[in-house]
Amino acid sequence: MVGVLLMVLASVIGRLAGFNLRGSDAYAGYCMAAAAFLALAHTLKRGEHIRVSLFLERFGPKVSRALELWSHAAGSFFCVVLAVFCVRLVWQSHAFNDISQGNDATPLWIPQLAMAAGAIVLAVAMVDDFVLHVRGRHPKASREAEAELKLME
Repeated sequence: MVGVLLMVLASVIGRLAGFNLRGSDAYAGYCMAAAAFLALAHTLKRGEHIRVSLFLERFGPKVSRALELWSHAAGSFFCVVLAVFCVRLVWQSHAFNDISQGNDATPLWIPQLAMAAGAIVLAVAMVDDFVLHVRGRHPKASREAEAELKLME
C-alpha cells in the first residue's frame, strides 16, 4: 500500500513540476496487486474472509463438521491450484521475456512474483487450516468445544 501511495504521489508531484514519470500508473497497479495477494493468508488466519456460517449453524455438530472439512478440503485444493498456476505464469513470463504494454516496458515476471508468493502463502495457510480441522485443533473449533463443555456442566 505504501508503494501505491508513493507512485501516486510521484505522479502528482511530477505533473506539478512539469515532468512525466513514465509507468507510474502501472507500478501503482503492480503494488496494489501485490498488496492484495500478500494479504490473503493473513486475512484467512484471522478468520476475516467472508464465510456463510448461517448455513453451517443450521445443522448439527456432525453435519457441520463434515461441511467444514469438505469446504476446507475444496479450498485447499483450489488454493494449491491457484499457487501452481501463479508460479507457472511467472515462469512462462520469464521464459517468453514478456513485458508490460505500458510506457514502462517492465518484465512482467517481476511484479508477478508478489502475486505468486501471496498465492503460495495462501495455499500453505489453507492447507494448515484444513489439517487443524481434521485434527480438531482449529482455534474456532476448540472455542466451540469449550463452550459446549461449559454448557454441559
